[in-house]
Amino acid sequence: MIRHLSNITGQKIRLFFSDVREAVAGTEQDFTEVRLSRAILLLSIPAVLEMIMESVFVIVDIFFVSKLGADAVATVGLTESLITIVYAISLGLATATTSMVSRRIGEKNPDKASGTAFQAILTGAIVSVIIAIPGVLFAKDLLNIMGASPVIVNEMSGYARIMLGGNIVIMMLFIINAIFRSAGDAAVAMRVLWVGNIINIILDPCLIFGLGPFPELGIKGAAIATTIGRGIAVLYQLYLLFFGKKRIQLSLKHFGINFRIIAKLIKISLGSIGQNLIGTSSWIALVRIISIFGSDVVAGYTIAIRIINFVLLPSWGISNAASTLVGQNLGAGKPERAERSVMITGWVNMILLGIVGIILVAFPEPFIRLFIDDPTVVKPGIECLRIISIGFIGYGFGMVLANSFNGAGDTTTPLKINIFAYWLIEIPLAYIFAITSGMNENGVYVAIVIAETIMTLTAFLVFRKGKWKLKEV
Repeated sequence: MIRHLSNITGQKIRLFFSDVREAVAGTEQDFTEVRLSRAILLLSIPAVLEMIMESVFVIVDIFFVSKLGADAVATVGLTESLITIVYAISLGLATATTSMVSRRIGEKNPDKASGTAFQAILTGAIVSVIIAIPGVLFAKDLLNIMGASPVIVNEMSGYARIMLGGNIVIMMLFIINAIFRSAGDAAVAMRVLWVGNIINIILDPCLIFGLGPFPELGIKGAAIATTIGRGIAVLYQLYLLFFGKKRIQLSLKHFGINFRIIAKLIKISLGSIGQNLIGTSSWIALVRIISIFGSDVVAGYTIAIRIINFVLLPSWGISNAASTLVGQNLGAGKPERAERSVMITGWVNMILLGIVGIILVAFPEPFIRLFIDDPTVVKPGIECLRIISIGFIGYGFGMVLANSFNGAGDTTTPLKINIFAYWLIEIPLAYIFAITSGMNENGVYVAIVIAETIMTLTAFLVFRKGKWKLKEV
């Protein structure tokens, strides 16, 4: 009996690692037919690694920029608050792309999926140009509005100018990786970010500190290195789309403007963009409140949020797997399988993120000190990391629920939930706790935990009603 159980256990372990290898190398599985637990695993592993790679861009920048002092770190934090508008729009278009491309793949129509993919790329390129022009021209004014110190506005605004001006590389990375992911080629999206990160890791210290033949550009060097790394990754994406022989294959016949598809993409994306803009505007409001307490507190908050984003993005990767499965299974006419995929993925994500949250609550200081030793920055960073991490269990399930609505093309429902949680709860509570109640910056962090928890509970109640299964895209 013991030998029999041992053989079964060994076989399961071998199958698991076989699936891991297949997930990383790439798979040709039909995710509307393969066993659901295996489908989630095959999509989640590369999606998690992809999100880790995306977060590495910011972590690497903060690691090297922190050597330049608190003002430099605060510059990155304030700029990221502005860049989140770009992220919001990029994620909105990526969400619309995911819901439409995954439906076409589920319907076994890869040519229509490819046509939709090109229209998404074209739309993203036009939007990025519209953002870049005012970003370059008014970088100083934008930082000033955000409450930046005179040193940041006058001496370090070049970082914001480069990041906003080169936002097309962010836009394309999100949209094209959504194309690969929604088609089931999550391993391709993962490899793209490996390329971009390797280049960024090499260039960052060289351009910031002037190593070897490179000029010493300070904080501007971080922006240039990141933009170059992402830009080369985008070129790799385009090469794979045209010559990679994947599920989505672009060719000259897909060129041209299809206003009907663009209109549908925009219609679906508006709800998702709205979700992200609601979250972004809330974050900007929170940073504005935190900036009242000085650059050291903003710097501590910035480092803590980078760490939080690093551990949350893998969870977004897992929830992206649920989004793909929802879209493909609804396209294949299997709504109950789509619902099961959300529930299984939600529980997995909640448990994993809950474990990470416990670690960060118990031991926040070593993670903050990885980036900076200044005690005036370390202390507020520790408080931020500890308090926000308390809500990780709720975040884990909530992000899966949000992505399930979006994967079905129902972007309006999570938009309404975000307005309720962020504007009607989070911002007022943050102001009351931080300013009126005298909790200072810690009041902002407590408000974040409360709002995110309420958002998860609300999303679950709406999800159980099942109206998202009826959405046509």
